[in-house]
Amino acid sequence: MFYYLSQLPEWLMHNGHSQWGDWLSPLNVFQYSTFRSAGAAVTALLLCWWLGPRVIRWLQYLANQEYEDMAREGGGMPDGVSKKNVPTMGGLLIVASIDLSALMWAQWNPLVTLTLLSMLALCLLGFYDDYSKVTQQSREAGLSEGVKLVGQVFLAAFIAVYLWRLDDTRELITAVMVPFFKDPVLEGPSHTMVWSVAAVVGLFITVSAIVGSSNAVNLTDGLDGLAIGCTLIISFVFYIFTYIAGNVEIARELYVPHVRGAVELSVICAAMIGAGLGFLWFNCHPAKVFMGDTGSLALGGSLGIMAVLIHQPFVLVIAGGVFVLEALSVMLQRGWFKWTRLRTGEGHRIFLMAPLHHHFQKKGWHENQVVMRFYILGILFAVLALATLKLR
Repeated sequence: MFYYLSQLPEWLMHNGHSQWGDWLSPLNVFQYSTFRSAGAAVTALLLCWWLGPRVIRWLQYLANQEYEDMAREGGGMPDGVSKKNVPTMGGLLIVASIDLSALMWAQWNPLVTLTLLSMLALCLLGFYDDYSKVTQQSREAGLSEGVKLVGQVFLAAFIAVYLWRLDDTRELITAVMVPFFKDPVLEGPSHTMVWSVAAVVGLFITVSAIVGSSNAVNLTDGLDGLAIGCTLIISFVFYIFTYIAGNVEIARELYVPHVRGAVELSVICAAMIGAGLGFLWFNCHPAKVFMGDTGSLALGGSLGIMAVLIHQPFVLVIAGGVFVLEALSVMLQRGWFKWTRLRTGEGHRIFLMAPLHHHFQKKGWHENQVVMRFYILGILFAVLALATLKLR
C-alpha cells in the first residue's frame, strides 16, 4: 500500500499539479525496499506486541485452560516449569502480523502473492490440527502425520508445477543451483515446457525444500523460544539473499541468479523478523504461548518457498542447519529403532530422546541452555550460508 503512495507525486507532476507534486515528494522514500523493509519489521513487531495479550487470552479461553501439551513436558524432564495451561496456536499471531505488515509495505507481485498465500494455506492446515487437539483435549485428535504430509506435498507440488509452467519462472525449476558454484550444475531448456532430467530434478528439489523445511521447523518447535529464535536467524540470512537476488548489479557482481521482483521478498523477510521478535517476547522461557503447528508449518514452508523463488534451496539447508539436525535426529531414531527391532526383536535408540533438543535435556541440560546453545549453532550456520556469496 505505501509503495503506491510513492507514485502519487509523479502522477501529480504529469497531470499539471507540479506544486502538489513537489509538496508530496517526500513520499518517494517509499520506493526504496530498504525503507519499506524497516517499516515492515517495525509494523510486524508492534502488531505482535499489541495483539499478543489479546490473542493469548482468546486462546486460553478457547482451550478452557485445561489443555496440556505433553510433547513439551519433554517426557517428564525436571526443568521446574510446567507447560500446562500454556495455549498453543500462537502461530496465528505470527502469520497475521506478517500478512498485515506485508499488505502495507510490500509492492505486490506474483512472488509475494505466492509466498503469502502459501503461508496462509499451511497456517490453516496447522490450525486445524492444533484446534482439533485443543478442543478434544487429546494429542491423538487432529490430523495424522500422513494426512499433514499429503497436504504439504500437494501444496509444494502445485507451486513447483506452477513455476515450471510459466515462462518467467521456469528457469527456477530447470536450472539447479548449488552453493559455491557460479553456474547451474544442471540445466534444462527454459524456453519451452518440456520434460528433461533438469526439470524432474528441479521439481523434486522444490517439493523437498518446501515440505522438508515445513516439517523441520515443526519438529524443532519443542522448547520455549527455540523454533522462533532459529527462524529469526534464517530470516535475516534470506533478507540478505532476497535483496541481492532482486538487485541486478549486486547479483551480477556476486554471481547470484537475478530474479525480477525478488527484492519484495526481502520485505516479507523483514516482516518475519519483526513478527518473530514480537512473538519471542511472549514465547521466551517461561513461555506464555506456543506457536504450534499453526506457526511452525507456515514459517518453515514460507522459508522453503522463498528459497526456491530466489534459486537458493540448498542455501536453506546450510542456513537452517539446526532444523536439519533436528529432522535428521528424528529420522535416524525412528529408522534405527525399526531396523534393530526387525533384526533382533528389540528396538534400540541412538539418542536418549528425539528430536535432538530433548536428547540434551535428558542429559541434564536446562531448557535455557539447550535453546541458547542451539542459537549459537544457528548463527554459525547462518555465517556459513552467507559465506557462499563470496566463495563461488
